[in-house]
Amino acid sequence: MSPHVLILGGTAEARQLAAALVARRGVRVTTSLAGRVARPGAITGEVRIGGFGGADGLADWLREQHVDALVDATHPFAETITANAARAAAATGVPAVVLRRPGWRPGPEDRWHSVASLAAAADLLPRLGRRVFLTTGRLGLAAFAHLTDLHFVVRSVELPRPPVPPHTEVLLARGPFTVAAESTLLHDHCIDVLVTKDSGGRATSAKLTAARDLRLPVVIVRRPALPEGVTTAPDVGGVLTWLRLGPR
Repeated sequence: MSPHVLILGGTAEARQLAAALVARRGVRVTTSLAGRVARPGAITGEVRIGGFGGADGLADWLREQHVDALVDATHPFAETITANAARAAAATGVPAVVLRRPGWRPGPEDRWHSVASLAAAADLLPRLGRRVFLTTGRLGLAAFAHLTDLHFVVRSVELPRPPVPPHTEVLLARGPFTVAAESTLLHDHCIDVLVTKDSGGRATSAKLTAARDLRLPVVIVRRPALPEGVTTAPDVGGVLTWLRLGPR
């Protein structure tokens, strides 16, 4: 039987990994998406949409579908899914790896403020600026809803749901973004502080360069810690090596 690899997806790396595995004969690939985005990017191979019902439900699915390897390629802030994946892998004995791109690192000219949560970012904002470019995703805006004196420019793939700050302007867009475009956005919207999560990668890092060039403060929400003992890989090549599938 063909080896079956389950990818918990949602990131660009998940799509790249699925394509790389499907290109190899004799590998069955299933990518699972939570279903939070109505129009996800194109994905090669089998795709399932929706949750598993927690760690126990995922463990049942791994057994029923005879999964041979589990790759958690979810967003670095998908803390619950990553914890459930680790528990399910441990319960079933299915080998598992977490694909996590390296986080961003500040340079000497960056004005970064590192915080542990969206709530901590909201507490800090009034001391840093009045017009905020918020790129933390559409699901966490409630943490900023009480900041009635600030103006927010929120960028999201889809429209956010309330509660949101009362003075909010939404920009619907999907990366990657260029430094020139980000600089224009910051200038045209008179932004004086940027808030983002440490998602890492190049697709959305241009805003950090633009903020540095404009000498704007940046509030960075740190990543949650990974479950203890999990195996990690920084990129698709690392996962292929872990799977013992080298270049074609």
